Amino acid sequence: MFEYIKGLVTFVSPYYIVVETNLVGYQILVANPFRFSAYYNQEVKIYVHQVIRDDAHTLYGFSTLEEKQLFLKLISVSGIGPKSALAIMALDDHGGLVYAIETEDAAYLTKFPGVGKKTAQQMVLDLQGKLDDLAVDTPAVTAMAKQDSLFAVVSDHELKEALEALRALGYTEREVKRITKELEALPQATTDEYLRHGLKLLMKK
Repeated sequence: MFEYIKGLVTFVSPYYIVVETNLVGYQILVANPFRFSAYYNQEVKIYVHQVIRDDAHTLYGFSTLEEKQLFLKLISVSGIGPKSALAIMALDDHGGLVYAIETEDAAYLTKFPGVGKKTAQQMVLDLQGKLDDLAVDTPAVTAMAKQDSLFAVVSDHELKEALEALRALGYTEREVKRITKELEALPQATTDEYLRHGLKLLMKK
């Protein structure tokens, strides 16, 4: 089982990133691929978890060990698969997630795609009191990216990529359309900024 992969980011899409090491490109599913846009053709260290099924071998990636541990806690809950766990982790507010679980705030938890009332209750039952040491509000890659000059002139392409990334996380077309106008009204931003703001809007609706 892999613990992490260190290599060059050679491709970023709304669904995954590719990290090349030793002439092999690894397709890695991450919560927000566009966090890694600033590191195109640069070396990164990605913690990974491999899920093996009859029809696919899939790598899920995380910028920190704490994120990986949070992912493992989430998929241990009945009703939460890897895709749902990534959608939950795409929102930077991991502290808010922990607080919702500790306070049994099912209304907050059911705003995530793939999480119904029953699954939210199961999350509280299985994870209450077990996540305090994993509350990481700002992922390391995001923090580093803010140090780079990413806020250059952009086009509608960045917004379209962000909307596609929301769909990839499992949000419905109706949910995406509901926040599109608010995102269009924002000042020009990177795909990562559009995506993070979109996630916050979806949690408020």
